[in-house]
Amino acid sequence: MDDISTTVFVLLVIAALTAGWVDSVVGGGGLVQLPALLIAFPTAAPVHLLATNKMASVAGTTVSSATYWRRVRPDPKTALALAIPAFAGSLLGALIASHLPRSSFNPIILVALITVMIYTLAKPAMGQATNLRFTGRKHVGLAAAAGFVIGVYDGALGPGTGSFLVFAMVGLLGYAFLEASAKAKLANLATNLASLVIFIPQGAGFWKLGLAMAAANMTGGYLGARTAVAKGAAFVRWVFVIVVSAFILRISYDVATQFGLL
Repeated sequence: MDDISTTVFVLLVIAALTAGWVDSVVGGGGLVQLPALLIAFPTAAPVHLLATNKMASVAGTTVSSATYWRRVRPDPKTALALAIPAFAGSLLGALIASHLPRSSFNPIILVALITVMIYTLAKPAMGQATNLRFTGRKHVGLAAAAGFVIGVYDGALGPGTGSFLVFAMVGLLGYAFLEASAKAKLANLATNLASLVIFIPQGAGFWKLGLAMAAANMTGGYLGARTAVAKGAAFVRWVFVIVVSAFILRISYDVATQFGLL
């Protein structure tokens, strides 16, 4: 970390700013931020890069969560039902991550993302307005189950967590994309905090870089949340489609490389 050039430092800060905006609107900022860190530090231990990524991400999700909370006013009962199990799930996922061969999950992630994309494109009206499919305990229970499962995934693997949270709120529970993003940000904040609970005691992370990227991610998160609120659900839906498409391309490349197709 001490020998990082000024140019690389600035480029990483710009990547964090961009990631904060993307993550705030629809999730998926890790598609920008984590690969940038991997390119900048090809020989660094993965735990340091993951910790640095989470330092930046937690700042951005804090600001975007606060912005959404003020401007969208998401239902706190559902938001907490999603976020608290997501925190617990992320702790569990982080603890079991070292025992799982991550490469074996790439095909599963790819299938899940393609399914999400097909479902979203096949139902153009989905997520344009809130039309809840369940009420009462069933609604809260499904939100909690989704939060926990996606939280475990975030702790163990990570890519696309924010997008999966948004889709769970839209496709499973029936929220509009804007409201779904507001709730997803709170849950994503919880999963990021849980990861840091595991990483910080290990002494992981590049603190100077992490704090600079955190400031940039925070700025991007604030701007992204304001953009999403101003543009509405239709805008968020198309950003969601673009981000998930990028994830599909990225993970398709990883799968093709994994099986020797490239």
